[in-house]
Amino acid sequence: MGILMTRIRACAVAGATVAWLGAQGAVAADLGSGPPGAVLTGSPWTFIATPYAWAPFIQGDATVRQRTANIYVNPFELIDHLERMPWMSYIEARNGRLALYNDIVYANAGIGASGVRRIGSATIAGSLGADFEQTIVEVGGAYQIAKWWSGASGSLKDGYAFNRYTAIDLIAGARYWRQELNINLALTGTLDTSGLIISGNHAIARSGEVSWVDPLVGFRIRQSLAPGQELMFRADIGGFDAGSMFSWNIVAAYNFNICVFDGVTYTGMLGYRALSVNYDNDGSGFKKYELDAVMHGPVMGISIKF
Repeated sequence: MGILMTRIRACAVAGATVAWLGAQGAVAADLGSGPPGAVLTGSPWTFIATPYAWAPFIQGDATVRQRTANIYVNPFELIDHLERMPWMSYIEARNGRLALYNDIVYANAGIGASGVRRIGSATIAGSLGADFEQTIVEVGGAYQIAKWWSGASGSLKDGYAFNRYTAIDLIAGARYWRQELNINLALTGTLDTSGLIISGNHAIARSGEVSWVDPLVGFRIRQSLAPGQELMFRADIGGFDAGSMFSWNIVAAYNFNICVFDGVTYTGMLGYRALSVNYDNDGSGFKKYELDAVMHGPVMGISIKF
């Protein structure tokens, strides 16, 4: 990461490069979208790697070992209670209209949980919180079905006129989920501890490892604003009872060229992402696991194109 930031600082000095690079055309990716301006090479394939950070609110309900808890955490609490270093990255390979991509999100944090109750009985305890580990791996492809150009929005000093474009891609793929959720309960005289693990002065309802795969379909719209600048909107839906009952994902982002250094293009990305899932493992008793939650918050990253 230190090498990456050093390179960005070095190429930021060459501000004129940004304007020249944006004037060359536009080849975009996803997590939106990759660098909105790109230098064409002899290879038909281009590759984009985007390490990014997503700081979401998490809110919803979870059921573990017949205990249902209300979950809520804001981005500041999430960052403050991270138990391991998170990993978030997006990689795309593009050849003409076709793009293949992979998106990974991993986080392990202590989160807020309240209102714990046991299925089929009265409220039994308040919650001390929950430990939540989650891995999401998405793979898929995007295919550009349409692209049209509008009139020139201006010209550069060399007389090159920049034409805005709008492009639409169809997306299909799969999203793998892996979760472990432990609900921590305060030990009280009225607490029914059946199915729980007792540790010190509190009890734990452990989900164990839960995983599933959701098929997904969606679309992406890319709109150029100026040389080296692009807006991107992506939406998809998935699950369809093949994995979860239903899931949806929305990303809106602004992409802007920073510089080019040693033939590598660096692009900034600022946006907002919302991801929702409603999952039920169809288990019964202590084997039942349910999660109905939404994660939404700001996202930012740096794309490296070569």
